[in-house]
Amino acid sequence: MNIAERYAPLLGRLLIAQLFLVSGFNKITGFSGTAEFMSGAGMPIAGALLVGAIVLEIAGGASVLLGYRARLGALALIVFTVPATLIFHNYWALEGAEAYTQMLMFTKNVAILGGLLVIAGLGSGALSLDSAKPKSREALRVASGAAAR
Repeated sequence: MNIAERYAPLLGRLLIAQLFLVSGFNKITGFSGTAEFMSGAGMPIAGALLVGAIVLEIAGGASVLLGYRARLGALALIVFTVPATLIFHNYWALEGAEAYTQMLMFTKNVAILGGLLVIAGLGSGALSLDSAKPKSREALRVASGAAAR
């Protein structure tokens, strides 16, 4: 395994996870303002949806960062990111500079979704808690049988 194969997944997970962890903590510290913003965007039961968003961002972000069940964590972040992108970055309904800004935010989120899909598809890489899991009994049996020959 070369250096890029070993360290790039860890760095990629760190860069993606920090976005969601910071965002989740900012939602906690600015809960009422964020709930108001969500209500203003027409979201019903904004407080409950906000709690769900916080849970997905913090749990999914920590999962991806640590590489513990990172595929599941990436899927949780996808579940959060898709509707958030469609609801809050609907550049097609805007005009002028605001439309352009929201188009950039939309395409940024699409790129983030690409990174999350890579994690969901390929896993967390060598430097992760997922890769540190003990081998299954079957894998250990096969390995010990091969070693005994």
